[in-house]
Order: sequence, then structure tokens, then C-alpha cells
Amino acid sequence: MHSEGILAGELKHGPLALVDDSMPIIMIIMRDRTYEKSQNALQQIVARQGRPIVICPIGDHPEAAGVRLPTIEVPQLVDCLQSIITVLPLQMLSYHIATAKGYDVDCPRNLAKSVTVE
Repeated sequence: MHSEGILAGELKHGPLALVDDSMPIIMIIMRDRTYEKSQNALQQIVARQGRPIVICPIGDHPEAAGVRLPTIEVPQLVDCLQSIITVLPLQMLSYHIATAKGYDVDCPRNLAKSVTVE
């Protein structure tokens, strides 16, 4: 399954054209310096019938076009630690998708050894 991470400010440079009601979208929206751009991207996605799931700080309730969106809440931390916390739900999602598809998560295909033993 292919997935890509896209910065909110880069969304209008192509990926926005792919958004419709059948495309899975997960957004990370934290109350930091990127908040305004993230909110704008959220509005653009919902305007194109996208149905995003938003990873956000505990207590935030993102809305777009008057609709409350589904969320995964994480604690709000200092900026240098926030990315560690926000990536955990994405890792868990990847794990559960892989196991549901019957993949061995401990032995991914095409994994090459990075250390050669002599």
C-alpha cells in the first residue's frame, strides 16, 4: 500500500487534485507555527469531499464546513518532542494494516542486511 507525507503548504502543488471521498487522508494538525497552513489545507480537503482523520492535541476539535472531524488525540508537548508523539499513531496504523493483510511485520519483503557478517 503506497502512502506519502505531504506538507500542508505543498498540497496545492498537485496532490490536492487527487482528493475525493474515496482517498484516505490522515492529517497532523498541531498548535504550532504551521497551524494556519494546516487549517487552510484541511478546509481545501473537505471542500473537495475529502474525509480526513486528524491527529491533534488533546481537547482540540477540528471542524471544516461546520462538520466535526474524526480525531486521534495526542498530548501537546514542546516542539522538539511533538513529532515523536505524533508519529506513534501512524506507526500503529501501519502495523495493524500490515497484520490485517497477513504480512509478517518482523520480516518485510525486500529487506536487505545493512551489516555484513564475516
